[in-house]
Amino acid sequence: MVDIAVNLTSPAFDADREAVLARAEAAGVTSLIITGSDITNSAAALDFAAHHSPCTATAGVHPHNASSWNAAMRTELHDMAAQAAPIGTIAAIGECGLDYNRNFSPPATQRLCFEEQLALAAQLGMPVFLHERDAFDDFYAILKHYCQNLPGAVVHCFTGTSAALEAYLALDCYIGITGWICDERRGSHLIPLLPHIPANRLLLETDSPYLLPRNLPRSMIRSLGGKNNRNEPCFLPHIAAFAAEVLGKTPEQLAAETTANAERLFQTIICQ
Repeated sequence: MVDIAVNLTSPAFDADREAVLARAEAAGVTSLIITGSDITNSAAALDFAAHHSPCTATAGVHPHNASSWNAAMRTELHDMAAQAAPIGTIAAIGECGLDYNRNFSPPATQRLCFEEQLALAAQLGMPVFLHERDAFDDFYAILKHYCQNLPGAVVHCFTGTSAALEAYLALDCYIGITGWICDERRGSHLIPLLPHIPANRLLLETDSPYLLPRNLPRSMIRSLGGKNNRNEPCFLPHIAAFAAEVLGKTPEQLAAETTANAERLFQTIICQ
């Protein structure tokens, strides 16, 4: 399986990053895409991927960090991505997008940062790894303007509405589903939406160390040597099993489909 979103540069993994990789592999999660959210951790993610064959990475600036964006940073991101592409350590530009839920960066600054990263991805011929929260109208309008020049896009950690899902699919976006779907308090609305995601557009992710599946047995966490309340890539099969049950498929079928989708979107065979 492929976990398309792992925040492996997070300090939450500092003490046991190698063990996290080993647990993932033992669970059948043989490819991980490490999320980059600013220039510094994008560089760290790409460097880690260069030395760990199960991993590739994204490189970009999250909307929370958009206030730091400037022309020099755009050049730095361009050079970083262009240098990583030939050695196969970069999967996409991102995490980029809009987040009006907390507005850690001003909305106008977020929009500029987002647009310039989409333009960069189009220039480099790379897919994009996208974030949207409470910003659908602006996000959709900007993405629609650029999408015809992009080789692909995934709306990561989708938690939106039926209308938003329909709009993203109309742009041929892939849809990333996390353990949010396993949370009866916040994610139950996603269950009836899941069958509306075409089989060739669904991707699975943990977004670890965040979004530990709420229905994950604590005994499973302990048996795998994990830490309470910290999500890990090794829990991706649990999310897949839950989604497969909703879809009336076997976990093996869903794993094969979503792996093929990841390979197609990120333009490489990322499972060895």
